[in-house]
Amino acid sequence: MAAPRSPSRARERARIRAPAAGSDQVHSWTLVTSQVLDTAWRMAKGSVMLAVSLLGATVCYFRRLHLYLEHWLKWWIGYLQRKFKRNLSVEAEVDLLSYCAREWKGETPRAKLMRKAYEELFWRHHIKCVRQVKRDNYDALRSVLFQIFSQGLSFPSWMKEKDIVKLPEKLLFSQGCNWIQQYSFGPEKYTGSNVFGKLRKCVELLKMQWTEFSGIKDHHRRGSMCNILFSDVILEHKLYEALKFIMLYQVTEVYEQMKTNKIIPSLFRLLFSRETSSDPLSFMMNHLNSVGDTCGLEQIDMFILGYSLEVKIKVFRLFKFNSRDFAVCYPEEPLREWPEISLLTENDRHYHIPVF
Repeated sequence: MAAPRSPSRARERARIRAPAAGSDQVHSWTLVTSQVLDTAWRMAKGSVMLAVSLLGATVCYFRRLHLYLEHWLKWWIGYLQRKFKRNLSVEAEVDLLSYCAREWKGETPRAKLMRKAYEELFWRHHIKCVRQVKRDNYDALRSVLFQIFSQGLSFPSWMKEKDIVKLPEKLLFSQGCNWIQQYSFGPEKYTGSNVFGKLRKCVELLKMQWTEFSGIKDHHRRGSMCNILFSDVILEHKLYEALKFIMLYQVTEVYEQMKTNKIIPSLFRLLFSRETSSDPLSFMMNHLNSVGDTCGLEQIDMFILGYSLEVKIKVFRLFKFNSRDFAVCYPEEPLREWPEISLLTENDRHYHIPVF
């Protein structure tokens, strides 16, 4: 039979168990706390990582958007600049000698000739700048009309006496020029029954624009308006076709005078002596219809243009430097004191505008 446990020993064992139970509770609380903290950290870490990922994606999106908008904006700016530059048919003034140095480098005989010719313009003729004109088959007409508008010149005397808008119908109904239906509008190459309507609109535009520019007294305002007008290809071509028609009308008028044995300017006798322009129809078909399309104005055409617009067109032909044909006038002997405008050319095909 076992001996009964003494109270002191039982209490001692209870004391030994008590701390063990407390340690278990502390361990449990520590474990729970650790698990909670670990869970909270994982949740926080996940949230932070998600936030960082979202922030990175947002930054990447806005960066791509910025790059796209920047590319789009640059493209449009470049497009507008190219479009404006392409349509700007008369450029701003540049220093004459700087232009020459840029265009005529090297030691070839032609380059040396051109440099001497430009120096002649600068020192002897006091031309300080040049305005480059768009190189196409309208550039002679463009160079002349630009200066007429920019200088605010008035209508020729004969235009003040006649309504030029009615001239297309006048040729048809009064002078029986049915062949005018074969008139070609430069690169458009349009002919047909509506040619009178198209010509009328072109001549009407010329009359309206000429009236407006001649009425502007402020030089700077005329210059600004010229820059606007000569940046519109469609309007430009209509104006040049109107000038071509004005030339044709004058040729037809003088031809009718010649048939009645009236005295006519010698330049028209030269025109009608050519097989390709013996009458207005052949002049139109063989020469005028090609202007603006496959060729520009020839020298005889420059005479007719000056005569028709009653301006003295002085042309510096740089490739003729050191010869009597270096500076020529169209027409050579104007009938009256017509205003003078100047052009320069390096080859008789393309023209620029000198600025004194």
